[in-house]
Amino acid sequence: MLGKGTILLVVRVNQKPHQPTYYFLSMLATTDLGLTLSTLPTMLHVFWFGFPVCLTQMFCIHVFSFMESLMLLAMALDHCLAICCMLRYPSILTSARVAKTGMVCHSLMLLPLICLLTQRPFCHSRVLSHSFCLHQDLMNLACANTTPSVVYGLTAILLVMGLDAILICLSYIPILKAVLQLALWKERLKAFSTCIAHICVVLAFCVPLTGLLKLQRFGKDLAPLVHITMGNIYILVPAVLNPIIYGVRTKQIRRTLISTKISDDRTAH
Repeated sequence: MLGKGTILLVVRVNQKPHQPTYYFLSMLATTDLGLTLSTLPTMLHVFWFGFPVCLTQMFCIHVFSFMESLMLLAMALDHCLAICCMLRYPSILTSARVAKTGMVCHSLMLLPLICLLTQRPFCHSRVLSHSFCLHQDLMNLACANTTPSVVYGLTAILLVMGLDAILICLSYIPILKAVLQLALWKERLKAFSTCIAHICVVLAFCVPLTGLLKLQRFGKDLAPLVHITMGNIYILVPAVLNPIIYGVRTKQIRRTLISTKISDDRTAH
């Protein structure tokens, strides 16, 4: 939370980074912050108030996960336009279009999941295999036919996160072509280095998600500790790594933090 708040503060108080890339970075930090706040503090409420709050938490987790996937896709397209259409970039990706991108949300696709779960009786144990509420966990606790929930959940993931992942990969094809067309090796390295932070964030998001999905589908015989650990990695690791990655890789944020620290030291002296 401190790392994400620092990035938002730097972009807010510094006038220079008010560019589409930093707007997307602010949206990603906000999404990570929402994902963090929808899990850790509400765990106690789940234990205290039970199932209705558990459904609310499940909805928030999946909504912010879908939003983060969308932000990563938008940032990939931002890099693609910045490298492949450098001269037209300011006119194509205006602040208004960036704001419209940030308003897009997949949350309506998740409403049927809540409706399907509320229609199912829960007569078995209510002990979750994670320290927070996930759709797969709640389906495993239902004592009725959960086939509609399973089919719709897989369809939503494939249509949203699966499609986003494919488009992110496709966006790097023209980037690689444009980078390889540069004459000097230093120019190629400089152009591609702007995408390294984004690639690291995509991997930090997709790898734990893929591992969690595989455990839920094929790892039912594994120890509960494995499921708990993988679930916590999926929720906590990307949220921790994102501000660190962008804080290290983004020069403007790094310079602002250093200059702020120097000014604070001078004021203290």
